[in-house]
Amino acid sequence: MSFSPAPASDPRRPEPIPLTVLTGFLGAGKTTLLNRLLRDPALADTVVIVNEFGEIGLDHLLIEAVDEDMILLGAGCLCCTVRGDLIATLEDLLRKRDNRRIGPFRRVVIETTGLADPAPILHALIYHPYLVLRFRLQAVVTVVDAVTGADTLDAHPEAVRQAAIADQIVLAKTDLAGDTAGIRARLAALNPVAPIVAPDAPADALLGGLFGLDGKGADVRRWLGDAALSHPDHGADVNRHDASIQAICLTSAAPVPRAAFEMFMDLLRSGHGPKLLRLKGIVALADDPERPLVVHGVQHVFHAPLTLSCWPDPDHTSRLILILRDLDPAFVQRLWDAFLGRPRIDAPDAAALSHNPLAIPGF
Repeated sequence: MSFSPAPASDPRRPEPIPLTVLTGFLGAGKTTLLNRLLRDPALADTVVIVNEFGEIGLDHLLIEAVDEDMILLGAGCLCCTVRGDLIATLEDLLRKRDNRRIGPFRRVVIETTGLADPAPILHALIYHPYLVLRFRLQAVVTVVDAVTGADTLDAHPEAVRQAAIADQIVLAKTDLAGDTAGIRARLAALNPVAPIVAPDAPADALLGGLFGLDGKGADVRRWLGDAALSHPDHGADVNRHDASIQAICLTSAAPVPRAAFEMFMDLLRSGHGPKLLRLKGIVALADDPERPLVVHGVQHVFHAPLTLSCWPDPDHTSRLILILRDLDPAFVQRLWDAFLGRPRIDAPDAAALSHNPLAIPGF
């Protein structure tokens, strides 16, 4: 992957359209949340992509059919169904938008089926050479049922993955659950960088990410969630699925040499991609430290990096957040330190490792 400098926006092509993935296990409350969000004026000019119209119960919002695959909602949003390939559906939407057969929607929300592993959907959004130019992933929002969530996490590994890769976790049905301390601790241990929010959170705050609709950077610390990793809860009770998933924050106060960063990312992706559930970060490269690089990806597929025109906040520390499955965070830390040439108290041969990262024990 190339990390060559790129402008935050290219005047020769349309501004990328923000896209949010809404996921959660069967019965978690995605439909209820989606219905509420569609009443929010902030979601006007939004396209909602679902698997089948009949599955999400939007009948009271439907007002007219646009064509056999699209329905205009009373909230001013457009709803379309995936009858095969998500990529084909997104390409069709773009063609209709560019040809002015539908209005110039400002946002896309993809609602997944309850049994879906979100990773393949994110791969399609990140990896496709055309879609990556036209859409920008804002957030993965996962809905968890406060009543049955713990049992669901025990029984269904896909529910664990849905929570592990989330940018935000919506805890639904808390009024029916009574004490929610246990499920909150479980989710916080599973994904410490994702805030746990209520279903009535404002639509913009819930569906937004690092990139606002105006193209300006939002709160980087909120997007990364790195503050949570400073105070981990090691006492949380996790089951056999959860125990294999851990989070780590890699940092560098000094700008990172471009060659070292590219080699680290390539080595991590090629050698351990399937174990990298989620990666997101902001990095100061040594050859252009005032224009930080934003990176994020899922498993071995990384989004095309974006170079911001300036730092969105006063903190210019490079930060990479990684959600790992069956991969020792200490090993990843050693790999990062080796590429940055950092000496380690417990590794007297760190200087040699900085020149030969493949010599790191366990790699």
